[in-house]
Amino acid sequence: MTEPWKTEVAATRHMVVAGHYLAAHAAFLVLEAGGNAVDAGIAGGLALGVVQSDLVNIAGVAPIMVRPAGGETVTIDGLGGWPMALDAERFAREHGGTIPRGVLRTVVPAAPAAWIEALRRFGTMSFGEVAGGAIRLARDGFPLHRLTASVIAAHADEYREWPSNVEIYLPGGKPPEAGDIFRQEDLGRSLQYMVDQEAAAAGRGREAGLEAARAAFYRGDLGRRIVAYHEANGGLLRDADLANYRVSIETPVATSFAGGELLCCGAWCQGPFLAQVINLLKGYDLAALPHNGADHLHLLLESVKLAFADRERVLGDPRFVDVPLERLLSDAYAEERRGQLRRDRAWPDLPPPGLADPARHRHPATVGAGDPPPPPDTSYVCVVDRWGNAFSATPSDVSYQSPVIPGTGLVPSSRGSASWGDPRHPSGIAPGKRPRLTPNPAMWVAPDGRAMPFGTPGGDVQIQAMTQFLLNLLVYRMPPQVAVEMPRVATYSQPDTFEPHTAFPGLVKAEARIAEDAVAGLEALGHTVSRWPQSTYLAGSVCAIVPGPGGSLLAASDHRRPTYALGW
Repeated sequence: MTEPWKTEVAATRHMVVAGHYLAAHAAFLVLEAGGNAVDAGIAGGLALGVVQSDLVNIAGVAPIMVRPAGGETVTIDGLGGWPMALDAERFAREHGGTIPRGVLRTVVPAAPAAWIEALRRFGTMSFGEVAGGAIRLARDGFPLHRLTASVIAAHADEYREWPSNVEIYLPGGKPPEAGDIFRQEDLGRSLQYMVDQEAAAAGRGREAGLEAARAAFYRGDLGRRIVAYHEANGGLLRDADLANYRVSIETPVATSFAGGELLCCGAWCQGPFLAQVINLLKGYDLAALPHNGADHLHLLLESVKLAFADRERVLGDPRFVDVPLERLLSDAYAEERRGQLRRDRAWPDLPPPGLADPARHRHPATVGAGDPPPPPDTSYVCVVDRWGNAFSATPSDVSYQSPVIPGTGLVPSSRGSASWGDPRHPSGIAPGKRPRLTPNPAMWVAPDGRAMPFGTPGGDVQIQAMTQFLLNLLVYRMPPQVAVEMPRVATYSQPDTFEPHTAFPGLVKAEARIAEDAVAGLEALGHTVSRWPQSTYLAGSVCAIVPGPGGSLLAASDHRRPTYALGW
């Protein structure tokens, strides 16, 4: 068996795995202080909004999945909709059908509401107790990781569009270097304001305090600053958008797999299409195929393309669009779609959707050349505690596509970049409609009922990386850390979720550790294969906590990014 690059981490009491080591530390401190998985997960998620604020924003999105010990799993969308002042024809009239950078792609910030609702329903601590790590990191600073430094440098010209972004991300007019102490004092003060408002109301009980922290953002000084900036700079957010926002709490989508149950978030994100890919692959004896050989990878890639073809035709906010999940995830439909998968030939681009609806408008994709650009990215955190509670979250939203609200350190969610400017598209714009969300935290529940939270950043690569991890772990029976480190591939045949929604028909990217004969086999089947480096952050960065023998917990933390696992 291949030896892992990173140390395998195992525990018996509690475990956290996060997309950055400082976020993992913030979460672990909460566990050690007696908090549960939800308390710790929120602490880690808030810390990610500080230590990876190039990719995760405190005022961004925060989709969450929680499985309480002995209870039913729920999802919290943590995703805001378009402001009600949106004119759905404006982008066609004024911007050629595209969604421009800046305030016009801002949707209602959802992360603060999602964190606080999860804390209220399933946590035990105050907002102040879980936000302490994030406040300290923002106020006092931390050494900048080389990946964060490289992302900021790559987007330096975009940061320069707004003086408030320059002040934070280009101190002295240039990108910070790896190892520099990076401070976000305004962001620390914004979080502290929420904590102070909670403390002022704490005499009325924990729930009143949490509501006061929430109100500080959505109806207090922070919200007023956000709205005032939008009103003064051509934005669409208004007081009512913030005051009326509520998260959506739902039952996850489920499918059986490997003797257990795979739980995915609903059709407000791409989660159902992870379940669909797994349903398609269940029809093949993958364990009989050489791991990461041409036959194995071909089935994987073509199954993803089948699912993405359906995603392009039907996926949109289910409050506005009929997404037929029951049929999409049925065994009969998986069998029907497998009839479109040829084992001797790749589709040259996306196959036709199986859920064709002649009444739906067709949207030809823009075709790109060369390498796909890196997507606007994200991070991830998961926790399992001593009581058996499990937490999985994929907070997100970059800081280089829209302005920092001066004096706050906050970039309200630019997730509008994941909508289509054409209202006829299933994920097209409409007032109140949520954009298509790539982050999709998930869990697999083992036959003994213990949960394995897992997830990854990576845009449209997310469900591809998550699928490969699941296959490595549950079909090829690899140890968790080995399963997460195995080399990956990804198809780019689909229109990218993010503006300008470019597709690269037939293109497969493969890490250089994929064997030459496997690449040659894929090319003989009609795939166009281009090499990534040996390991790349573009292939995703999966984190997971796996149920181990004797009630133990086993961590998987991806070496492709600064992920970290801590357990006891």
